[in-house]
Amino acid sequence: MVIIWILFLTLLQEPWSPGRAAAVPEAAGAASRARRDAGGRGGVYEHLGGAPRRRKLYCATKYHLQIHPSGRINGTLEKNSAFSILEITAVDVGIVAIKGLFSGRYLAMNKRGRLYASESYNSECEFVERIHELGYNTYASRLYRTVPSRAGTRRKASAERLWYVSINGKGRPRRGFKTRRTQKSSLFLPRVLDNKDHEMVRLFHTNVKYQESLLKAPSKNQRRRRGH
Repeated sequence: MVIIWILFLTLLQEPWSPGRAAAVPEAAGAASRARRDAGGRGGVYEHLGGAPRRRKLYCATKYHLQIHPSGRINGTLEKNSAFSILEITAVDVGIVAIKGLFSGRYLAMNKRGRLYASESYNSECEFVERIHELGYNTYASRLYRTVPSRAGTRRKASAERLWYVSINGKGRPRRGFKTRRTQKSSLFLPRVLDNKDHEMVRLFHTNVKYQESLLKAPSKNQRRRRGH
């Protein structure tokens, strides 16, 4: 009788709650779904609203994307080029802006599909970032694309097509309307900075002469020697 009475008092002090055990995994699952929804079909964008990611975009054509102070966009075979160090910032879900750390200009695409480096941020600087099946990323203009056309008497209807950032096998940018998602020239691998890149960033922020030498326009002979 005494044992039964003790058990009864214990139940009164700590009532049993049937839903408590299932609450933790349910909350974790909801958070996981929220991250997937934020990333959409292109993957999880956990950096949304965070600090810019410093990366180099290495194209499948073996060139690093460069943003020059002159407004020029091209690719370089150099492993450590100052103008290939970029800041990638999320401006919306799945939408990024890409800025040259040293040039201070933004990667942009105009209505003719040409890539250029803009001095200021605008709608032409926004790109849809997606993860490709091969592990590379693609960057398509948010503003411009090929609009689908209706079928005519002699031609079939065309589907909507995105315009991608693309660097060809000679290190030159391709016009957006000529690009495809599956082409090597449209596939980019974001690379983290190595020790030499970090040293260049440190010098750029602390050494005025180093900064001036980088931003100084190269001569014609220097451009020929560099190739790209």
